[in-house]
Amino acid sequence: MIEDRCYQTYMVQAQTPPAQKGTDAPAAPLAVSTWSGQAREDAVQRMFTAIAGCYDLNNTLLSFGLHHRWKKITASYVPVTTGGRALDVGAGTADLALLIEPRMGTNGRVIASDLNHAMLVEGLKKVTSRGLGQRITCLEANAEHLGFPDGTFHAVTTGFCMRNVGNLQQAVTEIHRILQPGGRFVCLEFSRPIFGWLRALYDWYSFRLLPWIGTKVARDTTGVYEYLPASIRNFPDQERLKQILLGAGFSQVTYRNLSGGIVAIHVATK
Repeated sequence: MIEDRCYQTYMVQAQTPPAQKGTDAPAAPLAVSTWSGQAREDAVQRMFTAIAGCYDLNNTLLSFGLHHRWKKITASYVPVTTGGRALDVGAGTADLALLIEPRMGTNGRVIASDLNHAMLVEGLKKVTSRGLGQRITCLEANAEHLGFPDGTFHAVTTGFCMRNVGNLQQAVTEIHRILQPGGRFVCLEFSRPIFGWLRALYDWYSFRLLPWIGTKVARDTTGVYEYLPASIRNFPDQERLKQILLGAGFSQVTYRNLSGGIVAIHVATK
């Protein structure tokens, strides 16, 4: 079965704290966006498991198809090489992993990692349907405890993942560790629109229309489409994220705004 080919290894955090009394109760989505650590991680995983089957459809509807362009531009910042090794952290349904695979060249390999099993199963379906199972490996792994040796990868990418991790600083430090010297981390994430009028319009869309559409299409009861815009608002803006990456040890960090700063691509070199 395809579900059995989402590999689980020691790369998933080895010692997960035991669930605390009452954690099975659904948390308020807006509150979850301000949490950190294991509580945030557990709540986010429950929400994404619930919508995995319709995640791609909702992405296309809610971004008006723009997410495809954003991901293609992100992949273009991954250097073309031969025999390259790349890791896509928080790969979800594997869109970005599929885009960076050709850039690894002959004998290249891509690992599509995600902590959420249900999302990764959807990604594995795409990988398998394209006959890329020998070049792209789907692996359940925690972004904060990746487990690979130092300097393993030529490139690491993330697409709409970083704002969902339990500890952002730990995640980017871990990514820095597993990159080779001179390696590149390319991060696509929602950010802060650069125009005041666009921020107002985007807030209205994000907090009013997006939750309604997302919930109707996914028939979701977890509140994930309320959590998502709140998580964007609480995530560091372009300059703050740049400083976090520099603080993790990256020698050079630049960023590019897309769609007026609704999303930004940060490119960090080790």
